[in-house]
Amino acid sequence: MLLRNALKSVITAAMMLSAASLATHAKADAVDDITKAGAINVGIFSDFPPFSSASADMSIKGYDIDVAQAIADSLKVKLNLVSVTGQNRIPYLTDKRVDILMSVGYSKEREQVIDFAAPYAPYYIAVIGPAELAVKGKEDLADKSIAVNRGTLEDTSLTQAAPASADIRRFDNYNSVIQAFISGQTQLMVVGNDVGAQVLAKQDALKPEQKFQLLTSPSHIGLNKNEDRLKKAVNDAVAKMLVDGKLDESSKAWLKTPLNPDNLKD
Repeated sequence: MLLRNALKSVITAAMMLSAASLATHAKADAVDDITKAGAINVGIFSDFPPFSSASADMSIKGYDIDVAQAIADSLKVKLNLVSVTGQNRIPYLTDKRVDILMSVGYSKEREQVIDFAAPYAPYYIAVIGPAELAVKGKEDLADKSIAVNRGTLEDTSLTQAAPASADIRRFDNYNSVIQAFISGQTQLMVVGNDVGAQVLAKQDALKPEQKFQLLTSPSHIGLNKNEDRLKKAVNDAVAKMLVDGKLDESSKAWLKTPLNPDNLKD
């Protein structure tokens, strides 16, 4: 009888320990894992200027890196950058090889698989031209020559917006679009703000500027579903950067234009 009672006590204690272990595991989430590891793994495109690319000292820098570092700092952990591609980045996230992904465009299809933090980076298609050329809206595109990358979203957006008299000149790649614009073959060009930032930064003589936007689709930070604490931490870090001006500083440094909060609206 004593042996049976002792065995029952041992079994009961083991069951209680097992239940406690399961409960602890159930409560563990990405923030716990990140804190325990002392680092957050952030998936980035390593060659995606001005959002992320190698600098002169071969370190990765850019708008995305500024934001990723702010998130790491808010969690009091080290930032570990992980290079991903358009094809493997969602599997990297769902397999937990990375904790979050930068520069993820929202779509209903992606929302079936991953979650999205609030928008943090502007992405838009803009009309760019020299400062001396007066262009304020799509009606001002009449009779203007405009370079655009053939068959892209930029091409579609421009075709829908431009008056019939606009001279739309389509090229097969962005380098050709940029060259046509800076050489004076066209008066304007239509590109995404990632491509446009490179031109705005380098063409001092031409003094190019953004005239107006054709389409806005801000970038989000992707994370796994049911990670509410991590989502809140990411959103809080981005909100702090917006309030204290750090996000505007990054926009000026990398996108070569002040941050317009309206560009962070879906």
